[in-house]
Amino acid sequence: MDNIPDEKTPLLCIDNLRVEFATYGGKIRAVRGISLEMNEGECVAVIGESGCGKSVSAKSILRLLPRRQAKITDGRIFFDGIDLLSLSEKEMEKIRGDRIGMIFQDPMTSLNPTMTVGKQIAEVLTRHQKISKAEARERTIEFLRLIGIANPEKRYREYPGSLSGGLRQRIVIAIAMCLNPRLLIADEPTTALDVTIQAQILDLMRELRHKFNTAIMLITHDLGVVANMASRVIVFYAGQIIEEGLADDIFYTPKHPYTWGLIKSMPKLNSGERESLVSIEGVPPDLFADLKGCAFAVRCEYAMNFCAEYEPPLTELCGGRRVRCWLNRNDMPDALRPEWIKSERTDVREPVINGGLE
Repeated sequence: MDNIPDEKTPLLCIDNLRVEFATYGGKIRAVRGISLEMNEGECVAVIGESGCGKSVSAKSILRLLPRRQAKITDGRIFFDGIDLLSLSEKEMEKIRGDRIGMIFQDPMTSLNPTMTVGKQIAEVLTRHQKISKAEARERTIEFLRLIGIANPEKRYREYPGSLSGGLRQRIVIAIAMCLNPRLLIADEPTTALDVTIQAQILDLMRELRHKFNTAIMLITHDLGVVANMASRVIVFYAGQIIEEGLADDIFYTPKHPYTWGLIKSMPKLNSGERESLVSIEGVPPDLFADLKGCAFAVRCEYAMNFCAEYEPPLTELCGGRRVRCWLNRNDMPDALRPEWIKSERTDVREPVINGGLE
């Protein structure tokens, strides 16, 4: 195992990850050079529209991508100082489910319909720990009680098909959390659940996070879930990170036009006025092609000719914020920058291309 020499590194560190899928139509460049970090006990939300690379990046961490179609062409993934991409499959199996857990999108397809839910949780315990089946059963029932399932002895013997959507999701969370992983990847954990059950699931995840100091990577489309759960937000677009910062900064002072569009598309229930929802015009770029310039330029109302020619770097702002947009350059004329970008202007550090804007 290759270890990072610096002991102060974060729990998770992804450096310049690139993933391609081989298809009959050519190569899909699903992830195009993402870099991110997560600390222990932190909840980070990953947002963006479908197909932007969120789930692919998450599955790359656990190396769950289809081997025949998917290929990690560049980058490194460090977890707790270990380079995950250098591990053998046998070594990786010791980390999956034990030190890194994952909640998949659909609880019905994630569970085996031919096995009782209790046995599916107990199987995780016996696979990673040297305990008897009887002890695994006792610990499973105890954990079912911990996550708020009534009459856990009875539920232990039931099959997934006899449970409601909310209960199935709790079982999936139990499978992912029963070994107290240091990192939990939650891929759309509240999809297809009603609002009441959503709130219960989020409360459960929040409680387990505080109890076990588990870091959570929350992948979601629901900005309301983000506001309730995450301390930091990472915005994906076309296989890249285009903005990153504290949740309050992202919601109140977004610095990228795409993030601005996402925030504006949220309905305002307390405004007292009836307003039409704002939508982001256009479609995402074709990831089969070699993209030139800013991937969002064709949909951006603030785009300039320069944006279509040169890809913006991931610029660092103050307070740990990062944004991939030319509008945030110090030498950008104020007349070309919208008011929401100019608000609370911070110092930036960016490379200079050809001496400046053209």
